[in-house]
Amino acid sequence: MKFEKGIKMLVVSSYPPRECGLATFSSDIVNAIKTVFGDTLPIEICALQNEKNQCNYGQEVTYTLNSSKLEEYQIIAEKINERKDIGLVCIQHEFGLFGGEYGDYVLAFILALNKPIATIFHTVLPKPDQKRKKIVHAITDLSDRIIVLTKKSQDILISDYGCSMTKTLIIPHGNHSVLWEQKEKLKIKYGYTDKIVLSTFGLISENKNIETTLLALTEIVTKHPKIVYFIIGKTHPEIILHEGEKYRNLLIGLVDELKLENNVVFINEYLELKELLEYLTLSDIYLFSSKDPNQAVSGTFAYAMSCGCAVISTPIPHAIEALERNAGILLTAFDKPEEFRQAILRLIEDKEERIAMGKNAFSLSHGPTWENIAIKYGSMFGALTNREEDLRFNLPPIKMDHIKKLTTDLGILQFSKFSEPDPESGYTLDDNARALIDMVMYHKLFPDDDTLIMANIYLKYIEDIQRESGWFDNYKDSENQLTKQNGEVNLEDANGRALWSLGTVVAHKDTLPIEIVLRAKKCWDRAIVRLDDISSPRAMAYAIKGLYNYYSTYKEEAIEKHIEKLADELLRHYHINSEVNWCWYEDYMTYANNVLPEAMMYSYLVTGKMKYKKIALTTFDFLLSHYFMKGQLKVVSNRSWFKKENERTFYGEQPIEVATTIIALDLFNEVTRNRKYKDQLKLAFIWFLGNNHLQQIMYNPENGASYDGLEDKCININQGAESALCYFKARLIMEKYLD
Repeated sequence: MKFEKGIKMLVVSSYPPRECGLATFSSDIVNAIKTVFGDTLPIEICALQNEKNQCNYGQEVTYTLNSSKLEEYQIIAEKINERKDIGLVCIQHEFGLFGGEYGDYVLAFILALNKPIATIFHTVLPKPDQKRKKIVHAITDLSDRIIVLTKKSQDILISDYGCSMTKTLIIPHGNHSVLWEQKEKLKIKYGYTDKIVLSTFGLISENKNIETTLLALTEIVTKHPKIVYFIIGKTHPEIILHEGEKYRNLLIGLVDELKLENNVVFINEYLELKELLEYLTLSDIYLFSSKDPNQAVSGTFAYAMSCGCAVISTPIPHAIEALERNAGILLTAFDKPEEFRQAILRLIEDKEERIAMGKNAFSLSHGPTWENIAIKYGSMFGALTNREEDLRFNLPPIKMDHIKKLTTDLGILQFSKFSEPDPESGYTLDDNARALIDMVMYHKLFPDDDTLIMANIYLKYIEDIQRESGWFDNYKDSENQLTKQNGEVNLEDANGRALWSLGTVVAHKDTLPIEIVLRAKKCWDRAIVRLDDISSPRAMAYAIKGLYNYYSTYKEEAIEKHIEKLADELLRHYHINSEVNWCWYEDYMTYANNVLPEAMMYSYLVTGKMKYKKIALTTFDFLLSHYFMKGQLKVVSNRSWFKKENERTFYGEQPIEVATTIIALDLFNEVTRNRKYKDQLKLAFIWFLGNNHLQQIMYNPENGASYDGLEDKCININQGAESALCYFKARLIMEKYLD
């Protein structure tokens, strides 16, 4: 089958402004794919509707299908077949969404299509009767790929419907990224700082069994009167059509009967996403009371976990899989108010456990963020259309939010717990030197006063931590006092980074206020006399980078001699440690390895000596040969350094190594104009965007930070200064490669 260049995915589903869970799901996945892949994976919608829910759709909806009219299925399918630019049809499946018995009208649509088809089963019912089994088996047989949202659904499809496991793919329900520290801020915003907030949300129907939670609260509020329980959501439109507000009125009457009117708040609205996430984020406990044991998955459940709620849930399959790792309390049965009462009381009275469960839920929810789900859909699209090479990751916008949040009047804090700055971690010269360089780079591209204010803070930290001798200490605590770590941990490397940052300021004297440049030069003049104290290869490399930058402004002979002396020392390390199959400066690779060949190339640029360029190219290419594998960047693990006599350990990848790879590739591309370095640079950066072994984003789209580590099965979602600053610098470099 031949497709045009910019082929599209067509999603068949209910769609906003129609109000239903599947419409929201489809809208979320469409928006996420646009965010991740931009116009390299365009999407259109075929919106399912009936006479009762005619809607005015956005421009992405190019077809509407009346699901109750059998003849329309074939008509729309034939129109789709005429389109050479549609490469994949994605059918979002719920039995009640399509016309006919058990929604069998959808088979007429599938049979008429001559496009690759992926069907997403949102509900997979166990122990089907023969009619349902026959319909589902036909759908799976006619589809090129079957997607389910839980492992349980996959098991049922295989065991009860005879679906092939090789055809099925588990892509979980997505959720939205939020910031952990917003929980307390939103409680203040909404006036609930002294309350324990419980919530449930979704389109209200009898199946949600909310009366169970109301009955559970009657005794609890007597003991804990400061509970507030939000019941968020309109009544389901289909329920309104058939029985009006009968169920909601029953709940309101029950609240009055149980004297819970001071504790229960009905929010009878279909909230906009931002407001909904705020209510969930300020919630301490989420109550999921569905009485349907066959409810395979719940978007409301997924959203609550991603907002850091401790979840109490009846044992639907989704909850059984998600709560197994202490992210909440899984009840043993349905429709049991007493079980809810005990679980709610337990979490109200044990704040430590409640917060711990919320944090676990928050951590577990990083994997299925909508951006990560979009990457999986993109991968499936590429595989089914053989067009993987056409997909390109969108560059995220440059955001300084997290760097600003980490920055105090003293400098930039070292660590975060999730995205919340940790004052107890104190400050380091390493991070403040990195931050100063980043601000100089940013100000050159996007001049503004805020950047200069921050640069001034970081420079002040460097000034204050410099000893009378010119040498720098590294660590300060939250009270601005030197700590015992000084003189013990990476002090030479920190001093090398300080020289790099000061040299960078001096090199940008034409774009920075003269006062900042003069202060940096004063620090530099005091520090340069200690250059001979540096013996660590990385410290020497950082120093060379600083010297190169300084030399770009002040062509002093002494600076050139310093560079040559340090470069010769790195050459000496290379000749001692290198072998035929080990072209490196040490007998192991640790962190920030790229800075070594990068320093050699800078030495060549100042001195013109080819011996430095030759070794720079030899060692950099050797390093890259170990880093780029099967279309992905795989840097040295922080679990175990890569020693020349040992097998290499994988996983445990950190942003610093990815960023330094990008920084070095940028230099080598500029010097050599060899296309391979430019291509590898772009490939390296999309490690942050999801081109890694987990197929997950390594940056936080909410605040512009980077996560701290890519492990074998999960991501360390803490967002410390080193990671944030390294990603930020790499993202700034990418501004040069927007073509």
